Amino acid sequence: MLDLRAQFETIAPEIRNTVEEVLKAQQFVLGPHGESLEQEIAQTCGVSNGIGVASGTEALELGLHACGVNAGDEVIVPAFTFIATGSAVSALGARPVFADIEPATFNLDPEQIEARITPRTRAIVAVHLFGLSADMDPILAVAEKHGLPVIEDNAQSLGASYRGRKTGSMGRLGCLSFYPSKNLGAYGDAGMIVTSDEKLARRLRALRNHGQTGRYLSTERGWNSRLDELQAAILRVKLRHLAGWTATRQGHARLYESLLKDLPDITLPRAPAGSEHVYYLYTIRVAGRADGRAGSGEDETRSDIVQKRLAERGVASIVYYPVPLHLQPLYAALGGKPGDLRISERASREVLSIPLYPELTRAQIERVAAALREALRD
Repeated sequence: MLDLRAQFETIAPEIRNTVEEVLKAQQFVLGPHGESLEQEIAQTCGVSNGIGVASGTEALELGLHACGVNAGDEVIVPAFTFIATGSAVSALGARPVFADIEPATFNLDPEQIEARITPRTRAIVAVHLFGLSADMDPILAVAEKHGLPVIEDNAQSLGASYRGRKTGSMGRLGCLSFYPSKNLGAYGDAGMIVTSDEKLARRLRALRNHGQTGRYLSTERGWNSRLDELQAAILRVKLRHLAGWTATRQGHARLYESLLKDLPDITLPRAPAGSEHVYYLYTIRVAGRADGRAGSGEDETRSDIVQKRLAERGVASIVYYPVPLHLQPLYAALGGKPGDLRISERASREVLSIPLYPELTRAQIERVAAALREALRD
């Protein structure tokens, strides 16, 4: 699915030089590379502030907390996403309230939000999944109507845009992940919060560092969640290449579409008008399933069969995500059951991601496409 070694070979001298620079300086926490990266990522996202933290998950936790989410509150989140979107809410003692998605984009359906708002609702999390922005204007309209902040989970879509605005810039704040597999990936865990709210940014800088507003002076309980200088330096090198890598990903996606568009029973990813897709993942839908319940592990879907056939041909593929959040064992006590969120459940049965990263060659993409054609034959 991803060859990080191939990417490293293209930037190895730059990486080694910047790591050596940090080692010579011997400043590893809250240093100049971190400060510069915060400014550079903020500019990339079209906001005024970046706050480096230890991971994308902690970006969500700190961001939700700074927006007023506390124990006993409720936060609306899409059911079809990585577990961290929900578990960040749970880590604060709050309750995630799961909403369904739009079938074409896999992102939060704005029409699902209002019915889930209660007096305990404190925030809405809009996930930009697989490299594509959620439909933000109607989400923001509902949030404004009810006086709720929107937190953008932008872990997978750095650089994507929606109607002329960058993901991460439209809500109260945006949360980024620099996990190694991301389009902009560190060599370990790292994350960032971006916002144009100056007061919120000051509070977040304190929260990530034990709540300190002065030397050994804490005004509230905080986190130990700082983006270290080595990761910041590495990310600054990689950020210089991100625009080129994104253009290459988009070119690969166009090639896949030209090779696969005539195949029956599959749906290819496309960006709606006004949106720019950055293709963190190239996720297709494979229609068809056997009887059984989503998330039960008892049924084999057609995407399962295709995945096995691809593996037999030496082609990697992954299902992101086979069990929607409302059916996760973690949330069994919330009472979710199959049939509650049918679009998310159907997506979990039909999605299949195939390799897409900048270093793929045309020959490799053609090989994947040919293998997929063979795998789809009955």
